[in-house]
Amino acid sequence: MYRVEVTPNSDASFKAKSGDYEFTIGLKGKGSSPPDTFLASLAGCLGVYIRKYCEGSGSTLNDFSITTEAEFCQDNPVCFKDIRVSVDLKGAKLDERRRRALLEFIKNCPIHNTLAIKPSVDIKII
Repeated sequence: MYRVEVTPNSDASFKAKSGDYEFTIGLKGKGSSPPDTFLASLAGCLGVYIRKYCEGSGSTLNDFSITTEAEFCQDNPVCFKDIRVSVDLKGAKLDERRRRALLEFIKNCPIHNTLAIKPSVDIKII
């Protein structure tokens, strides 16, 4: 099971704690904003799956970057209307078959799958 606990700091930011790792979420230069953290989670998960693909296929992609971009809807409810992901392989040469296989493999990362199924989210006040 995954678990993250978020608690407020004395300023406008929050401490997010997962296992023995902590990071700051906030606004106005006080850590990564919640939307940025969300997009980083997707990019990070895809990055892990790129590495898994390379391990399984014997490919080598030592240098790559993943950029995520999104805009909020102008109407309610406030949410991302679309998310665009660009994977830059930094000039690595993959034939078309490997390129398609890589794309299909990384689309199976848990964060992408979660977004695709639109899971229920249960929020309660205790």
